[in-house]
Amino acid sequence: MVKSQTNTSQAPVNKKRRMVQRGSLYITATLNNTLASITDETGAVLCWSSTGEAGFTGSRKATPYAATVTIENVINKAKLFGLSELSVFIKGPGPGRDVVLRVLRAQHIRLLALVDTTPDPHNGTRPRKAKHNK
Repeated sequence: MVKSQTNTSQAPVNKKRRMVQRGSLYITATLNNTLASITDETGAVLCWSSTGEAGFTGSRKATPYAATVTIENVINKAKLFGLSELSVFIKGPGPGRDVVLRVLRAQHIRLLALVDTTPDPHNGTRPRKAKHNK
């Protein structure tokens, strides 16, 4: 009985990368991390990055420099798709909020819109019960 041999070292298939001119950049800037993802106009995610993916660990993830590196990484990935115009949506109170505009200006990306989507409580939490001191 002879087994058929298969060639497992085949050359990778050249995948055609789609070209996207406009997209949306979503930044989630928490106090401990910064997450960035870029979508096309239909909402399909093209690429993403985080401070952990950029090589930062622990408290170093919560720095403006880590947020800068993260946003630069995701924009460089998006440039491979031909992206040149972005709408930016920022959520959260973290250090990644302030960095976004500086990085976009340095990368020569045209800014279509800048929106702050940080959730605000309409009424907040319920207050504590009144104390019964006699």
